[in-house]
Amino acid sequence: MRLRNIPEARDVIAATELVIKEAEKYKGHWQDFWENDKPLHIEVGMGKGQFMMGMAAAHPEINYIGIEMYSSVLLRAIQKLEKDPLPNLRFLQIDAKDIEEYFEEGEVNKLYLNFSDPWPKDRHAKRRLPSRQFLARFGHIIKKDSVIEFKTDNRGLFDFAVEEVEPAGWEILEITYDLHHDEKMNAGNIMTEYEEKFSAKGNPIYKYIIRQK
Repeated sequence: MRLRNIPEARDVIAATELVIKEAEKYKGHWQDFWENDKPLHIEVGMGKGQFMMGMAAAHPEINYIGIEMYSSVLLRAIQKLEKDPLPNLRFLQIDAKDIEEYFEEGEVNKLYLNFSDPWPKDRHAKRRLPSRQFLARFGHIIKKDSVIEFKTDNRGLFDFAVEEVEPAGWEILEITYDLHHDEKMNAGNIMTEYEEKFSAKGNPIYKYIIRQK
């Protein structure tokens, strides 16, 4: 994915309170950051933030953290949240491979992966967010009876993700190969920017919900 560099992005990120600073100090007690004990849901690789904003608006009883590594993309999410503030949503700029440095074991109630980078070359398979390597990381921070929801329009990535579930020690609870025509799984679905774009072209959206065994 080619990203356009936006020079002012880093300055905006450094100045805004919408991006959590020194986040590692909240590891194990994120309730201190939020000043409440609501459940914590996170999205890894949130892009421009449309999904997270929709979720946070629909569920004020839940705290949300959107994780995004790229400054130019995170800037767009910040701009959206500045226009429509939500007290239960904040952002975190980190590399997903370091996620265990910021969340304690069993601290996250739910995790979302949406339209993740497919890293198409075989040698980059371990960089894919639904890989067994990342599922191991996510498995440490998520509560044992909680779930990961993953959706994508990339059939190759989805097939890979499905194959990784069992070897990683997880199980599939729900799966669909055409989300928008699956009445059960599409109930309450909030679309990402990519989802709107690809579904408008007639592309099917794939989704699974998994849980650790």
